[in-house]
Amino acid sequence: MASDDGVREWTGNIRKWGFCFVDHCPVTAEATQSLIERIAFIRTTHYGGFWQFTSDLSTKDSAYTQLALAAHTDNTYFTDPAGLQTFHILSHTGGSGGASLLVDGFRAAQILRQESPEAFKALCRIKIRGHSSGNEGIAIMPDRPFPIITVAEGTSWQTSEVTQIRWNNDDRAAMTAATAEEIAEFYVSAKKWVEILRRRDSEYWVQLLPGKVLTFDNWRILHGRSAFTGEREMCGAYTNMDDFISRWKTLHFLKKDILKAV
Repeated sequence: MASDDGVREWTGNIRKWGFCFVDHCPVTAEATQSLIERIAFIRTTHYGGFWQFTSDLSTKDSAYTQLALAAHTDNTYFTDPAGLQTFHILSHTGGSGGASLLVDGFRAAQILRQESPEAFKALCRIKIRGHSSGNEGIAIMPDRPFPIITVAEGTSWQTSEVTQIRWNNDDRAAMTAATAEEIAEFYVSAKKWVEILRRRDSEYWVQLLPGKVLTFDNWRILHGRSAFTGEREMCGAYTNMDDFISRWKTLHFLKKDILKAV
């Protein structure tokens, strides 16, 4: 990653597939932070900027435990969720488990549209809120509710491009601003959505190891993990979507061609 050629391949793979691994990263927090900053500056949230943590519940969040985590996207409680997330396991001693789970949300949405058009339309139409309220002095909710599946504006739902997935059942707020019929429709549709996410052919499992960095598109790829034992130290960070897209564009296209699309 010392040259832009490596970053071009890295960002290109994220843009195409939704995620990318970077092998042979030095197993230090400092090297990992420098790697992430080759794409763009690190986004600071209530978790801090660059994180380095263990399962000690120092932050009141299920990520800071040893529990299994179902497939989800991060930051559903933000109006503008982080675009990229990067993970690097620095060590795992005295135990086992903790395999990482990736699910392509765009693919899952396409399957939902084919198998249950009414559920797809419902999850594009019905808007819900997320919240982050477990830590002292923190009560974060987006400025408005959002659908689980966002599609390109001005297009038909039958052919529209899916542009964002927002799904974290653990951070979902109560549905207080909907009719009883709409609430029932949401739960029926969400049940079908979760069934697709949990299919074996939807899940990609990988055991991350020290030196193997994972970066993924948080607007597309849902992530999770299996439960683990022992002591595990991780580090990583968020990157804004707009900054990632800017970096990807400038590495793959000429400036004059980028400006033609403005």
